[in-house]
Amino acid sequence: MSATLDRGLMPVNPKIMMPQLAAAGPCRDSLPADRTLIGISNKRGIMARAVPAVVRAMDLLELFLDGKPELSAREITEILGLPRTTVHELLNTLVGRGYLSNSGTSRGSFRLGVRVFQLGSAYAERLDLAREGRHVAEAVSARCDETVNVAVLDGADVIYIVKVDSSHSVRMVSAVGRRLPAHCSALGKMLLSGLTPDELRARMPSDGELPALTPKSIRSVGKLLPALERARSQGVAFDQNEADPDVACVAAPVYDQAGRMVAAMSISVPTIRWRRRTQAEWARLAAEGAAELSYQLGYARGGSYLAPAATTTNTAGGA
Repeated sequence: MSATLDRGLMPVNPKIMMPQLAAAGPCRDSLPADRTLIGISNKRGIMARAVPAVVRAMDLLELFLDGKPELSAREITEILGLPRTTVHELLNTLVGRGYLSNSGTSRGSFRLGVRVFQLGSAYAERLDLAREGRHVAEAVSARCDETVNVAVLDGADVIYIVKVDSSHSVRMVSAVGRRLPAHCSALGKMLLSGLTPDELRARMPSDGELPALTPKSIRSVGKLLPALERARSQGVAFDQNEADPDVACVAAPVYDQAGRMVAAMSISVPTIRWRRRTQAEWARLAAEGAAELSYQLGYARGGSYLAPAATTTNTAGGA
């Protein structure tokens, strides 16, 4: 399937880091010095007062997100900067409710309890890649007003599972459910870069020749391998008119709660608008979106990355 440009006159309504890129979103390690009054935005956007005791309990539980299986009361007190009596009250409450348990290996240390596992399992059961992907893709598209896709790997192809259109009259056209040779797209190169050598070899033709969609498509496994290595090292993959002569794309990986690359998210931009941002800017937008989707899927890599949409001075107009 070769994506084509929709040059119709009827616009549609428009509906954002990976570790390799800088300027990450909110950092959960930076705990507020004053926890007595913390604003939380509810669904209506109204700032409401948080319950300090609940905030402290959440801060305590989130210490275990850093990968340390056990923490002592002293360590928790030092990290959170709370009085010892407050910490002991929190620990006793969380142990009593099953969210923490006393360590069996170290006296005075604590680890996550079974209740946390039960909540995590309940959350995982309701996850839906396509549904979560669409929510994030809509937010990314709202930031850049370009077409955003989410795709998965199937053999040597990618399959689109999410597509949110740009509002521009000139835009990339694809469709949910359509296939594209993985080596011809940024999405596919990103996903192929996550395979082991044996897995990749099993998906490639024995003669090493690859089908081309445009004159710029990669035509051999020998030329594909360096592109996959660049995608692995940079954390993003590019498609410069390789699937469509009029479209450039950038894609970033999406991980699940087990750290497996399960999908990729891309931004597809007509060549006439691609140069209105730098390549690094497009990469940042795609990487932030993919990181946010990974976060929503349970990938433990800090907090939410999706920043509020802001008006940019570099937004392209309709062609």
